[in-house]
Formats: sequence, structure tokens, C-alpha cells
Amino acid sequence: MKSNRVPRLGRDLSQVGLGCWQLGADWGDVSDEQSHQILAAAAESGTTFFDTADVYGDGRSERAVGAFVNSHPDKALFTVATKMGRRADPHVAAEYNLDNYRRWTDRSRENLGVDRLDLVQLHCPPSEVMHDPQTFDDLRTLVDEGRIDKWGVSVELVDDAMRVLGEPDLATIQIIVNVFRRKPLERVLGAADEAGVGIIARVPLASGLLSGKYDEATTFADNDHRTYNRDGSAFDVGETFAGVPFDVGVKAAREVAALTPEGWTTSQLALAWLASLNIATMIPGARTPEQARLNSAVGDFPQLDDATMAKLAEIYNRDIREHVHARW
Repeated sequence: MKSNRVPRLGRDLSQVGLGCWQLGADWGDVSDEQSHQILAAAAESGTTFFDTADVYGDGRSERAVGAFVNSHPDKALFTVATKMGRRADPHVAAEYNLDNYRRWTDRSRENLGVDRLDLVQLHCPPSEVMHDPQTFDDLRTLVDEGRIDKWGVSVELVDDAMRVLGEPDLATIQIIVNVFRRKPLERVLGAADEAGVGIIARVPLASGLLSGKYDEATTFADNDHRTYNRDGSAFDVGETFAGVPFDVGVKAAREVAALTPEGWTTSQLALAWLASLNIATMIPGARTPEQARLNSAVGDFPQLDDATMAKLAEIYNRDIREHVHARW
């Protein structure tokens, strides 16, 4: 698998990482045994970057990742990123403070079984948090105290990403970018690359829309966010199907699927599109070991040809742009 150096992080990240939300909750049921098998399949396929969060299954995802990495004969190969902030209730700017950061990171260190966390990201905080200089002073205190090695942010808005890029020790920005969410290409990716900040592309398959496997009649489990968050009632609607209305996305995904090269899956096509960009890594989830292997394989794929890239852009501009581009 190809890897990318992230100067501000001081690490090489596998071009394809593993998003571990589904190992905790909100994607239907995944057993502990399945979690281990998925992590093992990704690692065996060259994935060295795992992304989790303290709220994924109330720590269940962190514990699964920690148990796997700590049992691996060469655990130094791996970089584990976690996130903090969504435990705040209410989820308001005032809850993003040093006392809470200490509590949250201490809990994550215990869940992951480490003394120091590789990378901690603020987990889609209110925009006011990004505009408060104290936020970044507090994160630097966590570094000085030895709780964390590096810090980054996970954001919803391009404007929030651009604001935090001004911080000299920011290591990474995690943001939604995929075939159906292209606004970060206009401002964020180039500026981050120039600054040595790693872009972690999340929701790379638009919650599975870009697998090309869904139709208008597809349903999901009651405990799957693709059922209960389509209107944004649980968290930002952009996290579910990348904010694209389901019927619109299904129709557009059929056209994407028609472009899939022989021998590839449509998911691999969507991930290969991401691999052509200035990003550090992407974090598709996987609910089976085979999905993890297929996703990781993209790290060795050739770049898409210009004609395919142009057709994907045409689908976005014609069918998707009006639903998402101005919103995030």
C-alpha cells in the first residue's frame, strides 16, 4: 500500500485508512469478533491508520482498536487517531474546555490502552470553538502534559477548516470529501498541503451511496444512522449520505456505477477518485473483512483516466451540487 508523509504529524499514513465508527455503533450490529476480523483484514492489506472516537459505542470502538493494536506483534506500525468533544451534553462551545479535555483524553487513553494518544481531533465542535484562541492553547497544554502527541480537528464546514489552518501546530484536518462532496477541493486541500497539514477524508463513500448497491427501496436497521438521521435530527445531516437526499443520491450513484472499470467495484472507483487528490488518507468503514480488503486494495490502484474524472465531475455538477455545495 502507498503511504503519505504528513509533515505536521511527523508520520507516514497509509493511503487508505479504516474508519472505525461502525465498530462501536450507529451502523447496525457488529460483534466483537467481527470487529477484530475487520481490523485484522485491514492491517493484513497494508492499512496502518485507524480512526475512532470516544463516542463510538460509548468507547466500544476505541476498546476494539486498542485491543487489536496492542496485541499486534508490531504495534509501532500503526497510527491511531481518536476524537473528543461529542460527549459534551449539551453540545455547546462552553463544554470545550481544558478540564473536559483532560477527562475525555484520560478516558480515551484507558480505552486504547496507551499512555499518550497519537492524534486527538476535536469532534465537529460548534464553530465558535474554532474562533477561540484558548481552544488551541488548551490543546497545546495536553501535548505539554504528555496526554497527546499531536492534535487536529474534524469539521463540518469549509470555513471552519480554513480558520484553524492558521494554527502553526495543527497536524490534521478531517473533513467530508468524496465524489458527492467537492467543495473542500476549492479551498481546503491545496492550502493544507502547502502548510504540511494532513487531510483525512471522511465519509468517502457517502454512507455507502457510492457503493452503487442501493436502490430506492433499500432500508437499514433502526439503529443505523442511515435510518434515523436522514433529516439531521441526531447530528449534522451531512454525516448521513454526505447530506445528499437519498433518492437523488441513488440515481446519481447508478451513473457513477456505470463508469466502474472492469475488475473494480464501484466503491473502489470512488476511493480511487479520492486517491488522486492532495489528501493524507481516507477512512472508509467496513462491516466485513472482505470490504476492508477491497477498500485497502485501492492503495495500489492506478489513477483514474481524465475521461472518467470529467464524467464524475459532470454528475456532481448536474445532480448533486445544488443539494450540498453551498451548505457546507
